[in-house]
Amino acid sequence: MSDIRVVLADDHPVVRAGLAALLGSMAGIEVVLQRPDVAMLDLQMPGQDGFAATRQITRAAPDVAVLVLTMFDDDDSVFAAMRAGARGYVVKGAEQEEIGRAIRAVASGQAIFGPGVAQRVLRFFATPAPAVNPFPDLTTREREILDLLAAAMPNSMIATRLGLSPKTVANHLSSIFTKLQVADRAQAILRARDAGLGVRQDSP
Repeated sequence: MSDIRVVLADDHPVVRAGLAALLGSMAGIEVVLQRPDVAMLDLQMPGQDGFAATRQITRAAPDVAVLVLTMFDDDDSVFAAMRAGARGYVVKGAEQEEIGRAIRAVASGQAIFGPGVAQRVLRFFATPAPAVNPFPDLTTREREILDLLAAAMPNSMIATRLGLSPKTVANHLSSIFTKLQVADRAQAILRARDAGLGVRQDSP
């Protein structure tokens, strides 16, 4: 099996030389200047930051795996690197064994993160996403009415359910149609149901 070819990109010559020496001592890994299997990047570099470099590499050479090796371990940096296309993220100061394992993992198509970073990623995906309001222009009352409308309730039943007069319900519906930019009741119901409204309501 051929060696994994790694190219290094770091703005500190001493760090770059140290990494080259470290990787050169590992079995099965070769530091190269071109045609790499893995690009190991720092995020903070002059001219072009690591995020832009990652996007460029993944777009121009999708077979090259990007492994971020950086001092930054904040959530914004981690997830920005992931969105840019990085397959791995390791914080500087990691042990030689951890760096070698990360290189081999991304070269084989896996995604890998250092222990501390991995915990942040797991917490992020374990946290429920905030609820999204599909119709932010509607008032709370208008949204309630639209929900009942999508449940196929007539105006009279909506009025009873919410303790409103039928005329007030009709006025709210007129405003709803305008805000949703729909022509009639049927179109409003379709929009509401597409957004997940109109779950069957209990009878009043």
